[in-house]
Amino acid sequence: MKYFMEAMRRYADFNGRSRRKAYWMFILFNIIFSFVTGVFDELTDTIIISTVYSLAVLIPQLSAGARRLHDTNRSGWWQLLWLVPIVGWIVLIIFLAQDSQEGENDHGPNPKEVALESATV
Repeated sequence: MKYFMEAMRRYADFNGRSRRKAYWMFILFNIIFSFVTGVFDELTDTIIISTVYSLAVLIPQLSAGARRLHDTNRSGWWQLLWLVPIVGWIVLIIFLAQDSQEGENDHGPNPKEVALESATV
């Protein structure tokens, strides 16, 4: 849950890098919350709750995706592949599932190495 809350706090931060675990945990909780809001909407015969939730997490989801792509040394604009059915989705999922680029890249220091350094101090 801390990864979901971190992504929500950094909703407008499209700079920097995010670890693979942080991104996928955010996506997991987003799917769970979307399912719950969808069930609630079915029970109440409306679409208001799920629509409001989807709009509320749109920008945080884009920023988390951009930071995750930065971690693999790609631009956040690669997220436009979501608009290409099937082939674009597969390519983007592969990009998002790749491990972090070692060392520092154009988008900042490796979050894995920063976490290890702070744990040893």
